[in-house]
Amino acid sequence: MPLDFSPDREPLTTFSLAGMTDIVLLLLVFFLLTSNFIPQMGIQVTLPKVDTSAPVESEFVQVALTEEGQFYVDGQTVPRQSLVQALRRVKGNKSTLVLRADQGATIGQFATVASAAQALNLRVLMATERRSS
Repeated sequence: MPLDFSPDREPLTTFSLAGMTDIVLLLLVFFLLTSNFIPQMGIQVTLPKVDTSAPVESEFVQVALTEEGQFYVDGQTVPRQSLVQALRRVKGNKSTLVLRADQGATIGQFATVASAAQALNLRVLMATERRSS
């Protein structure tokens, strides 16, 4: 069966998009399943920007630290003196504390949260935003 390479043959002008649609659908499902959905807290803080970030465990204690030095444990305002008691109350079987500290917060305020977490054997992770390229 010889191949016909003659110039008088018409090129194929129709293109089926069914295969392309399948690929796009599979990519969409893949990205939806591999995305991280992290709940955002209602306390407004400006997170520091970093080049890389790591995913966070689904079970964690949330602590927010504002620029004014206010502490929030799972959305509730907590005075500095009773931070350990508030963390103990919400800890349960959670092993990680996620600190959402404002960029203007001080190292002393961070140290207060870190020492309270250490007293309860909680691992401390710092929430950040990925730096835009």
